[in-house]
Amino acid sequence: MTEVPANLLLVEDSDTQALRIRRMLEGHGFVVARVASGEAALDSLDGRIPDLVVADYHLPGMNGGQMARQLRMSAVTRMIPVLMLTEGGEPGLEREGLESGADAYVPKSADPDLIVFRIRALLREGASARQRDGSRLFRRARILIVGGDGPHDRDVASLAGLMRRDGHEVTVVPRPEAVDRQDWFDPAREPDCVVVDLASGTFDGIAFCRELDDLRQQVVVAGGVPPRIMGLSGGGPGGGPASQGAFSARVFEAGVDDLVSDAVEPDVLALRIRALVRRKLLQDEARRIDLERQAREIAVESARAEAAAIASKASLAEALEQANAELADANSKLIETQGKLVQTAKMASLGELVAGIAHEINNPLAFILAHKDTVTRALARVIELEDAGDESGLAQRHAALMKCRDRVESMNLGLRRIQNLVLNLRKFSRLDEGQFQVIDVPEALETVLALLTQKFGGGIVVERDYRAPDRLYCQSALLNQVIMNIISNAADAIQSCGHTPAPGRDEDAPGRGVIRIGTELRPADANGGRTYVFTVADNGPGIPAALKERIFEPFFTTKPVGAGTGLGLAIAYGVVQAHHGTITAADAPGGGAVFTISVPWQPHMAAMAEPAAIPAGGAA
Repeated sequence: MTEVPANLLLVEDSDTQALRIRRMLEGHGFVVARVASGEAALDSLDGRIPDLVVADYHLPGMNGGQMARQLRMSAVTRMIPVLMLTEGGEPGLEREGLESGADAYVPKSADPDLIVFRIRALLREGASARQRDGSRLFRRARILIVGGDGPHDRDVASLAGLMRRDGHEVTVVPRPEAVDRQDWFDPAREPDCVVVDLASGTFDGIAFCRELDDLRQQVVVAGGVPPRIMGLSGGGPGGGPASQGAFSARVFEAGVDDLVSDAVEPDVLALRIRALVRRKLLQDEARRIDLERQAREIAVESARAEAAAIASKASLAEALEQANAELADANSKLIETQGKLVQTAKMASLGELVAGIAHEINNPLAFILAHKDTVTRALARVIELEDAGDESGLAQRHAALMKCRDRVESMNLGLRRIQNLVLNLRKFSRLDEGQFQVIDVPEALETVLALLTQKFGGGIVVERDYRAPDRLYCQSALLNQVIMNIISNAADAIQSCGHTPAPGRDEDAPGRGVIRIGTELRPADANGGRTYVFTVADNGPGIPAALKERIFEPFFTTKPVGAGTGLGLAIAYGVVQAHHGTITAADAPGGGAVFTISVPWQPHMAAMAEPAAIPAGGAA
C-alpha cells in the first residue's frame, strides 16, 4: 500500500534559509508549504491543516513561541506537532520555546538527517489533524479594545500591537457608540474578549461594562458563547486602598471578568488576556463538538427511522392491500344485504296491500263472470230464433246480438283493469332499483296510487299538483318504494285519527282525509344545480316532536306489533342518500305532516333516453 506523504508547513522569513530547508525536506518525500510569518501561518490554517509545523523561533512580528501558543489554544490545531528551529544557542531559548507549546527544539545548524529523524518521530507520536469538511477549522482570537480617544487616555496603540504580536486579531474603537452590538450574534465577527479602558475620561467605563454584560445575557439566550470582558484601570478616585477596593467591587459587580491595573507588565497583561481568550475558545469548541454530536444523533435516528420505514413498507403495503380487499368484500356484502332488505320491505308492503289488490281484481272478475252468463243466455236465444223468418223474430235476434256485444265490451274493460293491476305489481316488485334510468314521473306516481286505491277506500281524497318536468333521471326505487311508503304511511295516519266519511258524504265535506302529492323544480342552489322536489302532505295527526328525530331509524315504528316492520322510512332515507338528496319531515301548515324529498335534477341525462315504460294504474 502506497504511503501518503506528510504535509508540512514551513514558517521561515529568510528566503535563503527557507529554500535550503524546503529542498532538504522535499528530498525526503515531504510535501512542504512555506509562509514568511507567524500571522501568515495562522491565516493559512483556515484553508488547510498541516500534519506538522516547522517554524523559526525568530520571526518578524509574532515569534515562533507566540504562534505555537495560538495553535495550542484551538482544539482543531492543538494536536499538530511543532518543531522549533533557531540559529543560536541563547540561554533559556529552548526552555522558552518548549514552554510556549513547541514539541521539539533543533538548531538550524544541526545535521539535516537529525532534523528529518525528529520530524518522523513527531509524526509517529501524534495524530495528524485533518480537515473534515469545508467549514472554517481554525481562527485567531478576536480582541476588541474600547478607549484611547481622550487626551489622558491610555495608549491603546501599544496594547493593540502587543495583542497582534501574540497572534490575535485586534480591533480598536475609541468610544462605546462605535461598538456594533449585532456583531455579538454573528459567529464570523463576534469578539472573544473585550478590553475596556475604565479610566477613560470620555465615557463611563463601568456603565458600559454593565451594558456589555446585559448584551452577553442575550447571547446566552440565543444559544451562543458570550465573550470575556477585561477592565484596564489604575484605581478609583482618591487612589487609597479603600477607594481601590470599592472601585474593584463596582467593576466586578458590573460583569467584568478580570481587572488589570496600569502597573502590570506587558507580558503579564498578555498572559491575562490569553487566559481569558483560551477559556472562551475552549467553550466555542465544546459547543461546536456538542452541536456536531447532536447532528450525528439526529442523522442516526433519521437513518434508523428511514430504515424502519423501508423495512415495514412492504408489510404495510401488503396489509393495506389485504384491508382494501376485505373492505371491498364487506362493501359488496353490504350492498347485497341492502338490496335484500329493500326487497323484504317491499314484499312486506305488498303483503299489506294483498287484500285490497285482491278486491280490485275480484270486482272486475265477478263482473266478467256475470256478463259471461248473460252472453251465454243471449247466444242461446239467438240460436233459438235462427229459423224464425218473421219480422218479430229477426228483431229479437238483433236485440240479443247487440246485448252480447255490449256485454263483451264490458268484459273487455274488466280484463284490461286486471291486466293493468298485474303489470303494476310486476313493475313494483322487480329487483332493478339500483339502476339509474329516465323515469316518467307522473306515470310512475299514478302506478303507485293505483296499487293503493283499495287502501284509500272512500275516506281519502288524493290531490295532485305536478309542476316539475315529467322526466327525471333516477332509480326507480325513488318512486315505487320511497313515495309509496310515504303515501301508505299518510293513509294509515289519516285513518288512525278517524277521517272516515259517512255513506253518501260529499268528497269536499269537512273531516274527509286528504293526501296532496306535488312536484316542482326549485331554483339553482349555491353550486349552480337545480333540485327536483317531491312533497307528500296529509291532514292526519302529524308527527310528535319527540319522534321526529327517530322516524328514519331502522326498525323504529309507532304501529302495533305485526302491523309494520319499521324499515319503510329507513330504506327511503338510504335511497334518497344514494341520490345525493335529502328527505325531511315537518308539520303541514293546515295540520298533519308533510314529507319533502329533494334530489339533484340532471336535465342532460333526462334528455338522453326515452323514459322507462311504467304501466299506468287506476286513479285513486
